Amino acid sequence: MILCIETATDICSAALCDANKVLTVADAPPGRSHASSLTVLAGQLLEKNGLRVADLDAVAVSKGPGSYTGLRIGVSAAKGLAYAAAIPLIGINTLAAMCSGFISSHSGELTPGTLLCPMIDARRMEVYNALFLHDGSMFRETAADIIDENSFRDLLNDYRIIFFGNGSEKCSRTIRHPNAVFEEGFRLSASYLHIPAVNALRNKHFEDVAYFEPYYLKEFIATIPGKLLP
Repeated sequence: MILCIETATDICSAALCDANKVLTVADAPPGRSHASSLTVLAGQLLEKNGLRVADLDAVAVSKGPGSYTGLRIGVSAAKGLAYAAAIPLIGINTLAAMCSGFISSHSGELTPGTLLCPMIDARRMEVYNALFLHDGSMFRETAADIIDENSFRDLLNDYRIIFFGNGSEKCSRTIRHPNAVFEEGFRLSASYLHIPAVNALRNKHFEDVAYFEPYYLKEFIATIPGKLLP
């Protein structure tokens, strides 16, 4: 039994999973603070299923890349639960979780020669992305790229690439290639951590609760909100 936590973007979500399936998913209403919503969601899931934190086999958290603040909230909550209940902590790359979720919802539709490119919006024309084969294995490691009309051109000449995630929306206006496919409406969910988290639990791939940090990929840069500028 694994509690999965997703806070890497503007979506705050929690899911309770066993070895075979996702049992329950809870999403915070849009616009609600992750800090005020996450522990409430987790508590509701456990109560609904008659469980305590100590009954869990592990806590899994989406570790990034993504929002600096969102990642801090999710990882801090996961570390607190794991430490208090003395259960393993599992960190899952957010892009890998997105890929797993996409494959699960498109079973039988993906063929060799297709690459999957989950994208998370960074800022301006920058996105966090990685490339995966149709079976979910890594093809190109996680990167932060500034997108222009030449992005992925060399790969698109040889592969059909499916782009998805909130970072792909702005790229669809820039990447123009017949082999580029943009999947609309893909939303992150804690349920996408299910398969990667179960595999990590079986293989005992755990994080050190004391020293584990989110995968920011880039240094945090503080900015002044527009409404406060002179």
